[in-house]
Amino acid sequence: MADSATPSAADMTARNAAGHTRLHLAAKRGELRGLPPEVLTAKHLTLKNDAGYTPLHHAAIGGHLDQIPPEVLTVENLLIRSNAGYNVFHTAAAHGSLGQIPAGLLTPDIFNNPNDLGDTLLHEAAEHGTIDQIPAEFLTAKNLALTNVTGETVLHVAAFNGHLDQVPAELLTGPALRALTSAGDTVFHSAAISGHLGQIPPALLVFENLSIPSKAGFTPIHAAAEAGQLGKIPADRLTGELLMTRNDNGDTPLHAAAFEGHLDQVPSALLTRERLAARNYDGISVIGLAAERGFLSQIPEAARPKSHGPVFRLLRKLSSTRSPF
Repeated sequence: MADSATPSAADMTARNAAGHTRLHLAAKRGELRGLPPEVLTAKHLTLKNDAGYTPLHHAAIGGHLDQIPPEVLTVENLLIRSNAGYNVFHTAAAHGSLGQIPAGLLTPDIFNNPNDLGDTLLHEAAEHGTIDQIPAEFLTAKNLALTNVTGETVLHVAAFNGHLDQVPAELLTGPALRALTSAGDTVFHSAAISGHLGQIPPALLVFENLSIPSKAGFTPIHAAAEAGQLGKIPADRLTGELLMTRNDNGDTPLHAAAFEGHLDQVPSALLTRERLAARNYDGISVIGLAAERGFLSQIPEAARPKSHGPVFRLLRKLSSTRSPF
């Protein structure tokens, strides 16, 4: 007669309101080794919860695939997809547990098998910061260039999530970082707008790469100005020409910096009266925008407008009909 303290297969596979079982939880926590063999079968370990995830997925999340009986770790079982299209390989890649899968099972076709969003195992690793856990033979320029349904390469995803520093430097080339998404964004755009421009090799932070417009006319230098990343650009590359690049609204990067309060990242020598007086297509100047947003203190004192009396300020306020930035 079985020990009453030993859970049965029925105990471990009983579903709760979300279709979740104790076996899912045990797999995630690394508590499979204490379970009887009749529980650890392919039938039970591939049982889906309401989200379509199996205990195998949960073992991959927790980093406990090494507790799964070898006969259950088959390609067929590991390719079972959740409702969102994630198989166990995707989950293992995202959580750094690919090394627990028998090496012979991880073939090039399996590795680049996309989920429903078009993400490969490398996309998952790039999002979650586990690129450094990917077997070296799969970390190639070709695999990094594969795109998901929105046209993002692995490098776009890594840049946006701050994990480009896990990609070997020799793979961060100009052409690879200039690849375009469906919206026309480069990897430079992704890194700049998310605050990770510092992970781009400094030698590539040049006018040619920072002035590429997306389909909406938005450039990496505008993104950098908006996100407070201008300080990540080498001083000799942050030129007046670059700062006067215009987007489709006529805004310069200085407009973007003035709006968000990042003009203090621009060397004062570049904040000339002429550039600060530049107007976008709505007629709004950089200095006017800085004043409106409360960042006039970031303008060099010599370039600030002279203060006006209360009557002038009242008339200016009453006559202001321009659209906000």
